Amino acid sequence: FDSLPPARYKETMSTILVLIQQSETKLSMPQVAVAEYEIMEQRLRELKALQISLQEQQKGLKYLSTTVEDMSRKAPAEVSQRYRSEMEVILSRWKKLSTQLVEHCQKIEDLMTKLQRFQNDTKTLKKWMAEVDVFLKEEWPALGDSEALEKQLEQC
Repeated sequence: FDSLPPARYKETMSTILVLIQQSETKLSMPQVAVAEYEIMEQRLRELKALQISLQEQQKGLKYLSTTVEDMSRKAPAEVSQRYRSEMEVILSRWKKLSTQLVEHCQKIEDLMTKLQRFQNDTKTLKKWMAEVDVFLKEEWPALGDSEALEKQLEQC
């Protein structure tokens, strides 16, 4: 009986596996080009929420690791190896998921910065184009008015 996992182990394992599966599913959604800042913000919030969920389950993961170690000392070799293998798979998935979350968050933050810069540049360009349009629609000075022609030449 010492080599059997406690009920808490099974519950924690189930909880962590569900969290990993849900997170992997969310991260596997195809990335699409987004030109709306609000949508990018929403996606970033979702990914940060996933990161928080993982952090909240970190204690459970540590509990699983220590429980597997305890059971391994008491269990027969084949049972011990099975639990260790299962734990290695979970730790590998956990680590991969954590890394992907950080990478995705960083990528979205970078893209949000670029999009914000692009939107600001576009706004500035549109303002400048409106000013040029007003300038081009101004009445041209008479040919004999050299002072007005010089002033308009400087503006050009």
